Amino acid sequence: MSFVMINESFTCENCGKIIEKHPEWSARNHCPFCLCSKHLDKNFPWDRESECKAIMKPIWIDYKKNKWWMIKHKCEKCGKEILNKIAPDDNYLDFVSKLNNL
Repeated sequence: MSFVMINESFTCENCGKIIEKHPEWSARNHCPFCLCSKHLDKNFPWDRESECKAIMKPIWIDYKKNKWWMIKHKCEKCGKEILNKIAPDDNYLDFVSKLNNL
């Protein structure tokens, strides 16, 4: 199966906000407000083969040399962790601020 990127709008299942398509070069896979995602992929990005379908919460911000800043998400149901690129309009500074106060 080849990689197919789909840039589409969705409603965040965590905070309920309507999320518009990614503004630039990619497809959006998490909420830019609460940074939550949904566990849809099983083996690789956009395969949509996960049976879990639970909310994935942000747990960390990490820097990858060739990918830039990334959000580490952890599934609330099965515990799978996935890295996703931070989008230009993500509200990640509030999340980083919360991490610093732990």
